[in-house]
Amino acid sequence: MDHYHLWFDLAPGVSDVAFADTLAVYLEHLKADGRMHSWHLARRKLALGHPALREFHLDLVFEDLAQLDRAFSLAAARAGQVEGLHQAVNSKVTGLMAALYRDFPDAVRVRGEEQF
Repeated sequence: MDHYHLWFDLAPGVSDVAFADTLAVYLEHLKADGRMHSWHLARRKLALGHPALREFHLDLVFEDLAQLDRAFSLAAARAGQVEGLHQAVNSKVTGLMAALYRDFPDAVRVRGEEQF
């Protein structure tokens, strides 16, 4: 699995619960369309966390990079229903930081041939 991690803050005046609901509509649409495996939204607790990271953390999980690319291609088209869903989320966040990780070891890793 590939994990696209996003850290962000909400824009001033944005309701946290309303944002979470809007995000769920968008991401569940991608999931139902087969463009995402799963997702998880988390919020920093007790002000604990690295100072560079934002208040919210979103983990978008994809089966592989091809599925991730299909999701990005749909969003990048900036058209149709997905554009409205994406804009409803994107317009409410600020300070976005992103990273891409993979499960490890994953299915493509050959075992027993490590060299030191």
